[in-house]
Amino acid sequence: MNQPKILFLDIETLPNISFTWGKYDQNVNAFVQEYCIATFAAKWADGKVFTKALPDYKGYKPKSYDDFLIVLDLWNLLNTADIVVAHNGNDFDIKMIQGRFIYHKMNPPAPFKKVDTKLEVKKVARFNSNKMDDLGELLGEGRKIKTDFDLWVGCVNGDKESWDKMVAYNKQDVILLEKVYYRLLPWMSTHPNMALYGYEGGACCPKCGSFDIEFRGYANTLTRKYRRFVCKKCGGWGRVVKCEPDVKVYTHVARD
Repeated sequence: MNQPKILFLDIETLPNISFTWGKYDQNVNAFVQEYCIATFAAKWADGKVFTKALPDYKGYKPKSYDDFLIVLDLWNLLNTADIVVAHNGNDFDIKMIQGRFIYHKMNPPAPFKKVDTKLEVKKVARFNSNKMDDLGELLGEGRKIKTDFDLWVGCVNGDKESWDKMVAYNKQDVILLEKVYYRLLPWMSTHPNMALYGYEGGACCPKCGSFDIEFRGYANTLTRKYRRFVCKKCGGWGRVVKCEPDVKVYTHVARD
C-alpha cells in the first residue's frame, strides 16, 4: 500500500508594524508594515525536520519583509502534500500561508487534506487548555521552547542569534506537533481515510493505513451490519466496507 505524503508544518511570522495612540485595547490607525512569513519548519512522516528562514535567501537584509522566496518554497511543499498537519492550522498557519500566496499572485497549489490537531482534540476531549505547549506537557510529549517578544524584535532587526533561536523554536514546534498528532490519531473521527491511498484490497486501518488489525464484533447502522475491527498499530477503530449479506431489516410505516 502506497502511503499518502503527510506533511507536518508550522510557521512563524514577523509582526505587523502599525501606528496606535496607546498600548492597550487600541485600534490601529495605520499599518506601516503588514506581516510576512519569517520561518517555517516541516517534516514528512518518517522523515527529518527541515527549516527555512528569511536570512537563508539571497538578498535578505535586516528589517526586510520580502518573503517571496520562502513563500514559493511553501507553495512547492503544499503542492506536493496529500495531507497537511498543523496545530491551529485551519485558522492560522494555512490561512496565513494562503494569504501570502494570494499577495504574491500565486495560483492555488494542488488540493490537499488538512488535519488540525487543535480542532481534533476539542472534538473528543475537554482539557483545561488546547494550546500545543500545554497539551505537550500534560500528555508527557514535551514542551515548546520558551520565548518572548524580544525574539521577534531581534529577528526584525537582523540579529543572527535571534534568527537561530527562532529556527530552533520553530523546529521544536514541529517535533512536538508530530508527537501530539500520533497520540490523538486513534481518537480522530474525521481523519482522511488512509485506505483510499494506494488501496490494494483487504481491510486496513482508516487512520494509519495498517493491515495489522483484529476483528472485534460488529458496527450497526439503521439498516446494515458491518464487521468491526481495531488497529493493533495505532489503536483506532474501523469497519469493513461491505455489509453482512444475511442481515434483513424490516420496516413498518404507520398509516393514519
